[in-house]
Amino acid sequence: MVWPKDVPSAPRSGSAQTGLRGRFRHWWLARHPVTDTWTLNQHNIYILPTRGGWAFGLTLLVMLVSSINYQLNLGYVLTFLLAGSGLVSIHLTHGTLRGLTLHLRPATPVFAGEPALLEVVMSNPGGARHGIGLRFQERPHDPRDAWCDVPEQGQASASLSMVPTSRGWHPVPALLVETRFPFGLFRAWTHWRPASPVLAYPRPEQPTPPLPLAQSAPGGAPQARQGQGSELDGVRAWRRGDGLRQVVWKKAARSGQLVSRETTAESSRELWLEWQATQGAHSAGAEGRLSRLTAWVLAAEQQGLVYGLRLPSQQFAPDRGDAHQRRLLRELALWH
Repeated sequence: MVWPKDVPSAPRSGSAQTGLRGRFRHWWLARHPVTDTWTLNQHNIYILPTRGGWAFGLTLLVMLVSSINYQLNLGYVLTFLLAGSGLVSIHLTHGTLRGLTLHLRPATPVFAGEPALLEVVMSNPGGARHGIGLRFQERPHDPRDAWCDVPEQGQASASLSMVPTSRGWHPVPALLVETRFPFGLFRAWTHWRPASPVLAYPRPEQPTPPLPLAQSAPGGAPQARQGQGSELDGVRAWRRGDGLRQVVWKKAARSGQLVSRETTAESSRELWLEWQATQGAHSAGAEGRLSRLTAWVLAAEQQGLVYGLRLPSQQFAPDRGDAHQRRLLRELALWH
């Protein structure tokens, strides 16, 4: 077991963060490796009495002095019985965390300003564990803290959320895993610094502005983006992102492979989402332009269009589907 002399609690104000306590906490956390998998053992679990534990110890001291003063044999029995229970609770509290393996699953990218869900999986190689809490180091006594029990030789998951305020990569704040099981006399905890960051896409402009006019693809006739040709020219292999209405179910049932309808408008239309076409968002700067392009990417994908993206230093060929949409949103999130 590790008994630190003084491990400060999470900061209660901004001034505390910049003071001596904040510097000590920064130094303390720097001693822990950055990893997405954290196995708890006697080297990284810390334990100290809670307020109830200190009160319990003071009560035992008063009972012992009273028993000595009045020569109460039953007082001795009760005092040492309670003291033995307290000593056993140290082992039980520490053992609740010891041996657990924590793993942070990759977070799904979100748009700036939306909560990103962080799911932590706790793997237990031994007996059942109860009353395990998970929270951010910088958020003391947050009602959004997660608590769970881990079954014997099983797994349990706990979820927290963070809200990235801007686009790009955001590191996950240091996490704190703790327990006070079984009696609440002692608090055992560990610090964990996850490695995987959270990606935030630009916040899409609301309401979504009208899409630019589509251009004709090589060898095709120019068509406005409003054209939704319905004439069936043929079929093609199913692509990720095709809607259920586009699937030719009869042909798929005969061949065993998914195929989609292809219309004249679909095959001859390309929509380019260009940086230069966002003049209306120029007053908001680069972030405003990125916000508009993000809204256009979402709208074009929702309408099933074939669309490409042109940035000042990059160009991405027209395509469609979930993978194409994620690629463009990622490029917009990381553009600089």
